This record gives sequence, structure tokens and C-alpha cells, in this order.
Amino acid sequence: MANFVKVASRADIPDGSGKLVEAEGKKIALFNAGGRFYAIGNECKHRGGPLAEGDLDGTHVTCPWHGWEYDITTGENLDDPNVKVGCFAVKIEGDDILVEA
Repeated sequence: MANFVKVASRADIPDGSGKLVEAEGKKIALFNAGGRFYAIGNECKHRGGPLAEGDLDGTHVTCPWHGWEYDITTGENLDDPNVKVGCFAVKIEGDDILVEA
């Protein structure tokens, strides 16, 4: 059975933004794209840049360090789909955002 952990409230992450959260020791970039929430690993595969601090455009986030781009719905790098960061299931319960840890 999946273990979901509360990591934030809906009000914590305005539309079009991201936030660094932690679930069972994992650093996760949590994003709000049009009212839908997505969670991916926070560490860019290039040089470990913090994806939660990146610019979000629709469902694409750009790493603030060197511009690598990822699809937050799949974790895939836009230039090379073989390069991926982890994805985590998200569940909403009322105002709470839970991530599968």
C-alpha cells in the first residue's frame, strides 16, 4: 500500500510556482500548474541544481543553474527523454497536499 505524506497546503503553492518539500528524507520539487499539483525529484541531473527554484512555464520547469528543462508530469528532460528525475504521486485531501514517499 502506498505511503502518502502531507507536505504542504494548497495555499502554500500559488498557480505557476514551485516549492521544495521533504517526504521521508527525500527532497521533492512540488509544483502547481493550472491548479494541478505535480511532484518530481528536486535535483537536476546536470549539476544538481534545485528544480523547485526553477521557472515554471505550463508543465515545464527550467533549472535555475544551467537551463536544463524538465516536464513536471513525467520527469523527462525536454532535450533527452532518456534523462529523467523521479516522479512522485500526488494526492489532494481537502486543502492538504500529500506525496507518495
